Amino acid sequence: MPALHNLTRLYARPGFLLRRAHQISAAVFEDECRGVGLTPAQFGVLSVLRASPGLDQSSLARALGFDKVTVLRVLRGLETRGLIARAPAPASRRNLAISLSEAGLDLLKQAQEPAERAYNRLMAPLDEAQQAQLVDLLQLLTAGLEGEARAPFVPPGQDDSRAASE
Repeated sequence: MPALHNLTRLYARPGFLLRRAHQISAAVFEDECRGVGLTPAQFGVLSVLRASPGLDQSSLARALGFDKVTVLRVLRGLETRGLIARAPAPASRRNLAISLSEAGLDLLKQAQEPAERAYNRLMAPLDEAQQAQLVDLLQLLTAGLEGEARAPFVPPGQDDSRAASE
């Protein structure tokens, strides 16, 4: 019976449950957004760029908690589809400012309803109080362990002391 006990403990570990919840979340999102052809990462990038046009690649990566390789991969796919544009940043010619194209803005608008359906499907097993509690607990967990992350998370417009060291 020790092997069964070890599996029970594995399946109750927060890391296991968070990874499984992420898999389910991504599958539900991709199912709902299949018609607009967006992944959760692409939707995140387009949403951040709508809120903060002209971000450089490093700031965009931090705004989503992505590493540089991930954000570069997502940006290449979006650029190939004509959904974003990159141009030299006014403040620093070395950096590129990234913004939504008209096609990107149109697609993001089309994605709002399916993304909301995905959110509702994901949260459907929980009542309203449980939904709020889940979000509160996840925010508490991520804020309390932010220093352990492989990639920093810094919403646009917030000071980032790590940015200066990159």
